[in-house]
Amino acid sequence: MKNSTRNGIEAYVPLVGEPVVALIRKLAARLQGVRMLNINSTKKGGGVVEILGRLVPLARGLGIDMRWETIQGTRPFFATTKKMHNALQGNRVDFSEKELRYYEQVNRDNLDRIDMDVDYVIVHDPQPCPLVQYIPEGVPKIWRCHIDLSRPDRKLWHYLREWVKQYDASVFHISAFAQQLPHKQFLIPPSIDPHSVKNRPVPRKTVRTTLMRYGIDPQRPVILQVSRYDRFKDPIGVIEAFLMVRKHYNCQLVLAGEQAADDPEGAQVYEEVRAMADKHPDVHALMLSRENNHHKVNCLQRAATIIMQKSVKEGFGLTVTEGMWKARPVIAGAVGGITAQITEGLNGYLVNSVDGAAYRCRYLLTREKRMKEMGRAAKKTVLERFLITRHLRDYLAMLLAMKYPKHTAIEM
Repeated sequence: MKNSTRNGIEAYVPLVGEPVVALIRKLAARLQGVRMLNINSTKKGGGVVEILGRLVPLARGLGIDMRWETIQGTRPFFATTKKMHNALQGNRVDFSEKELRYYEQVNRDNLDRIDMDVDYVIVHDPQPCPLVQYIPEGVPKIWRCHIDLSRPDRKLWHYLREWVKQYDASVFHISAFAQQLPHKQFLIPPSIDPHSVKNRPVPRKTVRTTLMRYGIDPQRPVILQVSRYDRFKDPIGVIEAFLMVRKHYNCQLVLAGEQAADDPEGAQVYEEVRAMADKHPDVHALMLSRENNHHKVNCLQRAATIIMQKSVKEGFGLTVTEGMWKARPVIAGAVGGITAQITEGLNGYLVNSVDGAAYRCRYLLTREKRMKEMGRAAKKTVLERFLITRHLRDYLAMLLAMKYPKHTAIEM
């Protein structure tokens, strides 16, 4: 299958139908030639990167000049923004005045690198948030938050809110993340691209070859968690749950992730996970190289018997969406955007503990028919709610709402 960005929006008609694509074309027609800039902190690793990597070329194919720039930072800068990420997701973290001033300074230092002569600017997450003060007057400014902001550290949020409230609008994944802000707020869940390397069909022989390359037995059940090595993803808890299951079933656990360029804690967490995994021959802790890593993840997800995502905090969890698209039952933490994807007992299970995760794994491993039913329901959920076509439609509708702020409805 050819890359969808080459085939454009028409490549999605067989999946979502002509009426869906026709609506996207109609929305895009109202925005022809519009210059829209996305700004985030990296083009390597993470859900934001995957989303923009697919949305940007699709929008450009529809006649919208959508661009994507990143800010550059130092290790101390990204150490501070990682602490911000942790604090916004509920950890109690203290910041010195020096850290916050340096955070602002790095954003100022990036001004000469970013051309803001555009019609809209969307700034993603905390790292480039202070750039709002440098966006030209009259240009609609949107802050897109990909973090679980349901219970942020209040002291940090009070500081960051001073930047956020200068935007004209904010975008959150789900209503639980929305905050008291003096501007418009939009709810736009993330999405996956079914035609991307990570999600398109793969021959069974290729899947088998990938497993064997990593020393994984294709004949035995595989429990898989794909995620960054981050304590919020609870990889240690996943291993603990697996060891409970392994006492009863001859299965394997695979933890697979890559290092995000703006996450300095990832290497440390991986070493902790690998040290624990090395004690158990049926636990495979993989740090995937960037070369062809999306293909590897696709193969691992298609080989999985059960997909796990035992997060204790989660902005959305696109690895859940990916696993569901592969028609696999998902057992995941009952947190954040995961709760918007999984309907308990229909397309997966939501858990709150190590014991709960182990129990659900044991339950499914003895019920093959039930796993297949849940897998089919999971794929249907993604088809209807979490594909890139819906995401693109929502973005275009948001831009039109910003363009025509006095209209309660946009005539289509």
